[in-house]
Amino acid sequence: MADNTQKMSYQAGEAKGQAQEKASNMMDRAGNAAQSAKESMQEVGEQVRAKAQGAVEGVKNATGMNK
Repeated sequence: MADNTQKMSYQAGEAKGQAQEKASNMMDRAGNAAQSAKESMQEVGEQVRAKAQGAVEGVKNATGMNK
């Protein structure tokens, strides 16, 4: 009986450890995805800013304000 209880306790501990490892891996993947999304949005923001600046320069050139 004690052997069976020990075996069940060991298996429960194994299952808990595996679940914790899976949860940790999922959190790592979620963190990586969030970081990637953040970097992508920063890149998009920079592209939008550069295009807006180009448009401003184009308007200035067209209206003679850049001289």
